[in-house]
Amino acid sequence: MMKSIVCDTPGSLRMEQRPVPVPAAGEVLVRIRRIGICGTDMHIFRGTQPFLSYPRVMGHELSGHIHSAPAGSRLAAGDQVYVMPYLSCGTCVACRQGKTNCCTRIEVLGVHRDGGMTEYLALPERFVFKTEGISLDDAAMIEFLAIGAHAVKRGAVDAAKRVLVVGAGPIGMAVMLFSSLKGAEVTVLDGRADRLQFCRDALGITRTVQLGEDDKEQLSSATDGEFFDVVFDATGNIAAMERGLDFVAHGGSYVLVSIVRDRLSFSDPEFHKRETTLLGSRNATVDDFEEVVAAMKAGKVPTALLNTHRTTLDEFTNVLDHWMQPSAGVIKAIVEV
Repeated sequence: MMKSIVCDTPGSLRMEQRPVPVPAAGEVLVRIRRIGICGTDMHIFRGTQPFLSYPRVMGHELSGHIHSAPAGSRLAAGDQVYVMPYLSCGTCVACRQGKTNCCTRIEVLGVHRDGGMTEYLALPERFVFKTEGISLDDAAMIEFLAIGAHAVKRGAVDAAKRVLVVGAGPIGMAVMLFSSLKGAEVTVLDGRADRLQFCRDALGITRTVQLGEDDKEQLSSATDGEFFDVVFDATGNIAAMERGLDFVAHGGSYVLVSIVRDRLSFSDPEFHKRETTLLGSRNATVDDFEEVVAAMKAGKVPTALLNTHRTTLDEFTNVLDHWMQPSAGVIKAIVEV
């Protein structure tokens, strides 16, 4: 038997004993060692995740060791691994274009099917990858960083671009980090002074603006009234997502990284006169994960600073409520198994 944490309904977590899964043909059995906690998990706990049904075992930011693998596998017992949590079909219209991140039949671990808040997980081998040269902690942070790397790729960010990131949560920080690595001039807009301070101290973001009556004027002044070539929304807030168009320069792009349940609306004359490019950015691809690993190995990702909180699987049900409070100051929390 193994321990698993189940979210039965919004606001309710419990520890449950379940049988250790038996891998099917082509699957490996992963001994989960680290679980990163992200906004998706908190949305599940709140009941605001739009793609989920209950009960659910959360957890999709995962690293661990191979417990068993089939004969002829590229993986072997004892290998340290990370998990690609977006289980794509490989054959649909998106997958045929290499866009496995938006597969028509995608199953995201911890959302569409039970995830890794458990001791063992059986997975198709093609979604499990060796980690060499990085720690278990770092390997459990690849996924959220890959979402940022993918968004930056969607926005075609380069050194000539002025970038605005709206929302200084972990995903927004990942966007800032990989935009900076592309050489772009990055500005961040957020309502929390502590998050903006963290961006300055840990990520080296020198241009920060706090939400307020004159925030648009500050952003205008910082760009000589031209605003930003690429604006990323990472807020998960519909009002912010609708307002973000105001900050896009003429000829610029607006990349929606966050998701809400609702419909979005905007001023068509404003959208049209700027010839705005509107982009969605969902999940990440294998290439994005590999880009993050390479950046980690090169020492370009301040993972020790990003990992602000940690606990054990046994204690997780006692701390999540607290971690969800802004006063807790959580950036990235990790659960040890």
